[in-house]
Amino acid sequence: MRQAKQGDTVRLHYTGTLDDGTQFDSSADRDPIEFTLGEKAVIPGFETGVEGMQVGDQKTINIPADEAYGQHNDALVEQVPLESFPDDLELHVGMHLQAQGPDGEHFNVVVTALSDAVATIDGNHPLAGEALNFDLELVEIV
Repeated sequence: MRQAKQGDTVRLHYTGTLDDGTQFDSSADRDPIEFTLGEKAVIPGFETGVEGMQVGDQKTINIPADEAYGQHNDALVEQVPLESFPDDLELHVGMHLQAQGPDGEHFNVVVTALSDAVATIDGNHPLAGEALNFDLELVEIV
C-alpha cells in the first residue's frame, strides 16, 4: 500500500489536544483536512507526523512547541494607551484585533488585559509555547 510522501495531497481527520487533555480543535464533525505535503500549509510537526502513513492508518503524535507555533515571545506582548484605539471601539478581554506593524504588515492580536489607561495586547499565536497532541487518521492520498 502507498505511503504519504512529499508532494502528495492527503486528506485526514484529526483531534488536537494539549498535554492536560484540553481539546483545541477537531475535524470530527467536518470534512477531513486536505493539504499537500511539502507546501508548509500546516505546522511542521503535523506534516512530519503524516509522512509515511497509509490510507486507514491511525496514530497519535506529539509536537513540541518549537515544531508547532513556537515558544511564547514576550516581545509580542505590548501595552497600548487606550487613546490609540478608535473612540467607538468597545475593547474587552479576549477580543481579537488586527494590528499594523511599522513596516505596514498586518498581524492578529488578542486583548489580554485592560486598565483605565492601557490595553495589553498579545501578538503570539494562542497555542504558542504549547506542546500539541494529535490523533490522526489518514482518509485518502489524492
